[in-house]
Amino acid sequence: MTSFSDSLFKKLWLTVTATMVVTILYSFLLSYIFYEKLYVEIIEKSLIEEGTRLASDYSGGPLTDELKQRIEWYNEKSESEVFLVSNPKELSACLPYAIDHETLIGTKDREQLLKGDPVMKAGFEERFDRNILAVAIPLLDESRLEGIIYLYVPLAKISELTTDFSFLWLAGGIIFIIFAAFLGFKMLHRLTMPLALMKEAADKVSTGDYSTRVEIQSNDEIGQLASAFNHMSESIQKEDEKKREFLADVSHELRTPISYIKGYSEALESGMVKETDEQEKYLKLISREAGRMVKIVTDLLDLSRFDADEFSLVKSPFPLAQLIEDFIQKYGPAMQEKGIALNLELDPDIIINADEGRLEQIFQNLIDNGIRYTKKGGSISIRLAKHPYGALIEIEDTGIGIPEEDIEKITNRFYRVNKARSRADGGTGLGLAIVDKLVKLHDGKMDIESIVGKGTIVKIYFPAVKI
Repeated sequence: MTSFSDSLFKKLWLTVTATMVVTILYSFLLSYIFYEKLYVEIIEKSLIEEGTRLASDYSGGPLTDELKQRIEWYNEKSESEVFLVSNPKELSACLPYAIDHETLIGTKDREQLLKGDPVMKAGFEERFDRNILAVAIPLLDESRLEGIIYLYVPLAKISELTTDFSFLWLAGGIIFIIFAAFLGFKMLHRLTMPLALMKEAADKVSTGDYSTRVEIQSNDEIGQLASAFNHMSESIQKEDEKKREFLADVSHELRTPISYIKGYSEALESGMVKETDEQEKYLKLISREAGRMVKIVTDLLDLSRFDADEFSLVKSPFPLAQLIEDFIQKYGPAMQEKGIALNLELDPDIIINADEGRLEQIFQNLIDNGIRYTKKGGSISIRLAKHPYGALIEIEDTGIGIPEEDIEKITNRFYRVNKARSRADGGTGLGLAIVDKLVKLHDGKMDIESIVGKGTIVKIYFPAVKI
């Protein structure tokens, strides 16, 4: 099991939590900066409006005592400090802190005042241990500066204004982080649990436990991944079962002929069989079983080549009816021996592009089955006709037939309708599997229809060459 320190869950959870912490701190910092900026802008605007209203009482000429008294009265009522001076040098005596009047109102500031524009001043004053924000409002008589209304206010520290705000923000942020981290822990745990289960399941599959399945908890990408994993595991399990069954079938098929050959050869070698007729009989049995082994091995090699896509066809156009007529002649003695009648209905004009040798292999397996499972006195009919697909070949026998439930499985390797797997009929259970593969390699298709006790019809469709 992956440790928490190496888990994707921990990385995601730490990433989400760190993102929330950074977001909250960044939001607090921005709020602090914007709040301070807004506060300073409000004070600055208030001082300018306040000074402008006071300056509106000035009607020109030298500063009067009445105006000075009015300004002093207003100074006592206002939260800001207000002075009225006729010369910037007088400000040094009025302000409660040491300052050079040249620094306070410089040449550029004087030019600005002469234009009628207020002058803003801000700076840190050690006496107040805070910043000072001031504004100078000019009193102009035409183009002559008769006086200055000077207003200033010590700016409260932002920490003083936002103490409660900061505390509530910090407390709320901590609570939010704890809650969000807990909720994120639960959600990410639920989100990554299928991945952890898939990892455990993959470990089990790697050790050969293909029955492992992952519970699908959602329909999102992770749920689809879990579904795909289950499908993969199921496919591997089926393939493993097929492999085991295949190996068991191969062992089963080869064990009997090998045991026969071993037993008969030991009997001959030990001298137990002395009569010539019996020796010839044993030799024929050994040859028969050796031939069976050769056929099984050959069929298995063909099937393995089919599966590995290493099989290639050598195609050429030829009349299919002629191939069937020539091929079926070698079965004459076997059919006569069992009294099986042969009926041919072949269209000689049908030409297909195919591998003649592999088509003979198809017909050989089908005709062998027809003869094997047709009783004496029965019949086999081969029909070749044109079809919308191209060409239709029908091979019909009057044999024992195939149960309906077995028809779909009859092309599986080593599958036999005879569950006892008797070899009295000589079949290996590979013939129809090879036929099915060869038909598909020729871009054809095969259908099997059968009624138990009445017979079987194998229909094969091939593309035809247009004349």
